[in-house]
Amino acid sequence: MTNEDPRAALMLDWLSNDLSLAIDRFEPASSDASFRRYFRIYSQGTTYIVMDAPPDKENIEAFIKVAKLLSVPGIHVPTIFQSNLAHGFLLLEDFGKTCYLDCLKPSNADYLYQYALDSLFQQQTLIALDNLEIPHYDRPLLIRELGIFEEWFTSHFLNTTIPETLRIEVNELLINSALEQPLTFVHRDYHSRNLMNLGNGKSGIIDFQDAVIGPVTYDLVSLLKDCYISWPKAQIDHWRNGYFQRLLQHGIIDCSQAQFKRWFDLMGLQRHLKAIGIFARLHLRDGKSAYLNDIPRTINYVTETSTHYPELSEFADFLNRQVLPAFRSKT
Repeated sequence: MTNEDPRAALMLDWLSNDLSLAIDRFEPASSDASFRRYFRIYSQGTTYIVMDAPPDKENIEAFIKVAKLLSVPGIHVPTIFQSNLAHGFLLLEDFGKTCYLDCLKPSNADYLYQYALDSLFQQQTLIALDNLEIPHYDRPLLIRELGIFEEWFTSHFLNTTIPETLRIEVNELLINSALEQPLTFVHRDYHSRNLMNLGNGKSGIIDFQDAVIGPVTYDLVSLLKDCYISWPKAQIDHWRNGYFQRLLQHGIIDCSQAQFKRWFDLMGLQRHLKAIGIFARLHLRDGKSAYLNDIPRTINYVTETSTHYPELSEFADFLNRQVLPAFRSKT
């Protein structure tokens, strides 16, 4: 592998020579939708994870910064043992091989999601926003994200166009709903592929380097309306309503349950439109076509929400008349 992979060779040189780590063997642990890769290192009966994040493509310092923010009771993030900022490597605690997506099933979903919701609650209540040096989920960022759907999915992938007035109307609805919500720490990718089942009532959190200060419902809808696994509406309602009560009792929110559900649904619509655009971009630009398999589930969330709210009826009609038929013809 190292002969054909200069960064793997550089990583092994750092581990062996700079850190004096005796390496028995190593293997790919995972990759994600970015340029990051992860390797599992076996060393004298212990395993580690090395994050490989090319400095010209990824911001490894953001990972370190957010890891420190999340190092509070009740939140489990990998310990950072060593770092090499110049070359973009981190030596991390190994959380094992079992992410939520690998082990979730109807019989264990309630207690696994309870662990994940407990951890989310800790993030939203223990991390003070004062002087927090991470970006805000502001209007320009929301606009850029919504543009990914139009550019990569409807335009490049489907070769169709959203009417300008409709695009502006939908974007304004979603952006205004997001910006009127109370602010909390937002992981930004809080879902079944980034939660590790550690056992003993603990869920480990990974891939948190893109954290922002943003809407209170963002991570909740990311978790409960997951692009990679779906649950019955009644189950989602149960989890969401329970979490609403916790936030209300803790004073994080001061709104009706109906208002919270609306925020949740519209935040989910914004996130799912962005995700669909990213999946199309991964296929078209990066050659990662496996993500196309996740579009049907994600677009189903979009159509469900658009159909439910009268102010989105024109958008729902556009989806049913143009987007869905064009997508079906591609798959």
